[in-house]
Amino acid sequence: MKLYARNSVLDLSRPHVMGILNITPDSFFDGGKYNQSSRILNYVEEMISSGATIIDIGGESSRPCSRTISIEEELERVIPVIGSIIQRFNIWVSVDTSKPEVMKEAFSVGAHMINDIRALRLPGALNMAAELGLPICLVHMRGEPQNMQNSPYYRNILHDIKSFFMKRISLSERYGIKKTQLLLDPGFGFGKNIFHNYRLLAYLSDLHHFKLPLLVGLSRKRMIGQLLNLEPSKCLVGSLSCAVIAAIQGAHILRVHDVRETVEALRIVTEVKSARKREYNERV
Repeated sequence: MKLYARNSVLDLSRPHVMGILNITPDSFFDGGKYNQSSRILNYVEEMISSGATIIDIGGESSRPCSRTISIEEELERVIPVIGSIIQRFNIWVSVDTSKPEVMKEAFSVGAHMINDIRALRLPGALNMAAELGLPICLVHMRGEPQNMQNSPYYRNILHDIKSFFMKRISLSERYGIKKTQLLLDPGFGFGKNIFHNYRLLAYLSDLHHFKLPLLVGLSRKRMIGQLLNLEPSKCLVGSLSCAVIAAIQGAHILRVHDVRETVEALRIVTEVKSARKREYNERV
């Protein structure tokens, strides 16, 4: 399985690490931490040297109860950063946005991928994604960040998420988006309680039904701190545990805050999977 963007290819035969870069004052873990250009570029360089193959840049927080910002404010936050990273580094850059105007400007300065928590539900987003032709990650989210954690309910979370993706994939294709452009993210923590999140993680491999790349974001999520009774800053071990479980089940891209540690953990997963394949080939 591979992703294609701007004459560049991302081979998904092994799991990749997507480093998170939030250009926001109010993100749940690192809000306000990276708001100076020199500091941003130094941090991106650190993530790349630690093994990240994608940098995901977001200008609007999606944490529960976060506020919505204007198109102009989001453009002002993310477009200069994307341009600077593209000019300086040979790295895939993803823009974490739902707004078609931001998608277009991000494309114009060199972005390789769109990561949309609303799965192209904003007006104009489907048309824009079709026009740009970039890989696009469809994220499952019940409601909006302002209300998504208000007593979330599912009759069957796996069935409901599969049904959601089936409809979004079909609609995307009707708008001219190629299925080969699509990735799926089940949206851990987006309109889900702790039971929903762990059931989803336990059966993550069921989403291979769609034969599309899976992107997961589990890093420092509340589901970890809630279970372990820890603040996000203390949830590294829990985050790595979740990343390993996801990778064992075939997740292709892990969106994380802790790049070096996750890369090391995934190397172990990759080696174990390779050992199983070698053993099978030797028996045959």
